[in-house]
Amino acid sequence: MSNSSERSGPLVGLKVVELAGIGPGPFAAMLLADLGADVVRVDRPADPGLGVPRGYEFDLASRSRPSVAVDLKHPDGVETVLKLVESADVLIEPFRPGVTEKLGLGPDDCMARNPKLVYARMTGFGGTGPLAKVAGHDINYCALSGALHAIGPAEKPVPALNLVGDYGGGALYLAFGIMAAIYEAQRSGEGQVIDAGMVDGAASLMIPIYGLHASGYFSDERSTNILDGGAPFYDAFECADGKFVSIGSIEKKFYALLLEKLGLENEDLPDQMDRSRWPELRARFAEVIKGKTRDEWVAIMGDSDVCFAPIMSMSEAHTHPHNIARENFVEVAGVTQPAPAPKFSRTPGRIHSAPSKPGEHTESALEAWGLSADDITALKASGAVGRKEG
Repeated sequence: MSNSSERSGPLVGLKVVELAGIGPGPFAAMLLADLGADVVRVDRPADPGLGVPRGYEFDLASRSRPSVAVDLKHPDGVETVLKLVESADVLIEPFRPGVTEKLGLGPDDCMARNPKLVYARMTGFGGTGPLAKVAGHDINYCALSGALHAIGPAEKPVPALNLVGDYGGGALYLAFGIMAAIYEAQRSGEGQVIDAGMVDGAASLMIPIYGLHASGYFSDERSTNILDGGAPFYDAFECADGKFVSIGSIEKKFYALLLEKLGLENEDLPDQMDRSRWPELRARFAEVIKGKTRDEWVAIMGDSDVCFAPIMSMSEAHTHPHNIARENFVEVAGVTQPAPAPKFSRTPGRIHSAPSKPGEHTESALEAWGLSADDITALKASGAVGRKEG
């Protein structure tokens, strides 16, 4: 992928200021940048690791955009961000409620400079409510939304990595909210504040499950339902080589095909939807599937309508023929990583640059956003911008 400053994608022309954080904020900014938005990330002058271990070349969510180092506790640093805001469409803010207001970079401060600005706040428990200022992580937001309770074996809930709260309920809702607010601002001429709480988003993601629960079809008891590993026809199974395959044969026609592929079509088995006998049916499926390797099952089921796929590790997913054909993974700066998504027929996105180190583009990015060389020199001399090593 090219490191050219020339952007490509459906969001070319959209200008975004990102105040650096961890997790969903950077991921939302990456989504916009991969699709062509001109995003500038505002990092701290000295890199404290933001509280977590960090290897720049593997911080993939910082790809596709430059980084400037700005001291937000320095008045000239605050003024620098406000100058960027003047020409921006969006500001992404990842801090706890009240932090940017104390810095002089709250919604009122920024919208005084740019009334059309979309001020996008990435929050955990949300910007209001009794837990608004409490620290948390994905597992806590999922817990409060009801999502965590529904995931895992009968013995206890298990985090689904940090996909449901941070990225599904957080970053994706933030990105969607940004585009909705941009659309509205084009007509009204006015910006607004987005409060994308990860609890809110995680709860929203659960809408289909809450619907099933309301109908009495989805129990609060884990591993007793069709989609939570309770059903033997919607689960993962170990193969002879210790690898796994996924089965998702819910519909009757797909289930009938599953039995055929397993060689069980003529066997006297429990009814598919007899939940009381699911353990018996699961044991039989497991016994049969354990008799062949994962690749042997791929040969038998791989291109059928069983609703089947081999379970690929992160080390091998990029080698699967379908992912190769779809170009779902690319290599940038020697690192194999997921490609931009979704795909567009006329204006495809791309990874515009490898991950940035905090502040490595301070001069070039500020100049590209309209600051003069003299202003940048003065800001560096005052300590308001620029990297501070050591």
